[in-house]
Amino acid sequence: MDNSRIDAGDGVLAARREGESRANAVPPGVEYHRVLAGDERRIGRGILAIVLLVGGMWAAILGFSVLAHWLDGVIGTPDTAPGRGPLTPALHAFGLVGNAVLLPWAMVIQRWLYGVPGASLHSVFSRFRFDLLTCALLIIAPAFVVLNVVSNYVLPSESTVWVQNDLLWILAATLVLMPLQAAGEEYGLRGLVFRVAASWGRGPRVSLFLGIAVSAAVFAAFHLAGDPWLYIWYFVLAVSTALITWRSGGIEIAVAIHVAFNTLSFVFAIALSTDLGAGIDRSTANAANGIALIGPALVVIATAIVVWIRTRATGPARTPLTS
Repeated sequence: MDNSRIDAGDGVLAARREGESRANAVPPGVEYHRVLAGDERRIGRGILAIVLLVGGMWAAILGFSVLAHWLDGVIGTPDTAPGRGPLTPALHAFGLVGNAVLLPWAMVIQRWLYGVPGASLHSVFSRFRFDLLTCALLIIAPAFVVLNVVSNYVLPSESTVWVQNDLLWILAATLVLMPLQAAGEEYGLRGLVFRVAASWGRGPRVSLFLGIAVSAAVFAAFHLAGDPWLYIWYFVLAVSTALITWRSGGIEIAVAIHVAFNTLSFVFAIALSTDLGAGIDRSTANAANGIALIGPALVVIATAIVVWIRTRATGPARTPLTS
């Protein structure tokens, strides 16, 4: 056997692997939202990525809702009940899972369409910084607790008598799955969509504007709300968390905000025996929603300002120059 041929073959294979590794590597020295940017804008590919992301989410939600209805039929769960209305524990749990699917799905889409590792959606360091998440939760969660107390005291919601089994299962699903639901939306919107839209811009400022505008529009649109006050809240949340993600170089603080708000809002609603059937109705304008969301909006904006000030000297975090 000719050893020279073996050596040449090994060299070609090594070069090919090195080329693939470079093609799939996260670009060094770039900001979070510019990771997918290149010489070409690839607008068609970006639109496909967004369609796949949102379509995959709705497909998962609809698929899981069918499964939830089947499960309710098997165990004999009534269609409606005091407190929860038509929202059965199974529908609540599987609906949260449908949103949580966005987390791995966003990573798959990014890897498939752009060749960039899914782990890069965590942060510019391609890892999730749990220390940063913990610090953010220790500050943000108490603020939302206070806001929930004040809001429910000033604007008490309609209460009703819950069926105990419903109460226990919906509470359990909220505590276990709501954080995953919130994280899924952040990875999908402030992660993938933010990056995809930002890659359409030539310069960093245009990229940032496009990333924030498109991700905010998609985030608001897929909530399908008819209340304009809620759309204002979605806009404030989307813009603030996108800015935070950009400046901090990762998704962790945005996840902390979304998890704390969603989870605590539901926990307080359940603890106060709120009528969820009426509370989850987003089809009509409700001035009470606008008043109740002033506090959370201020907390989110204040967090963005603090992150900006803390990174003023260093600028936004960038991907490491060396792995």
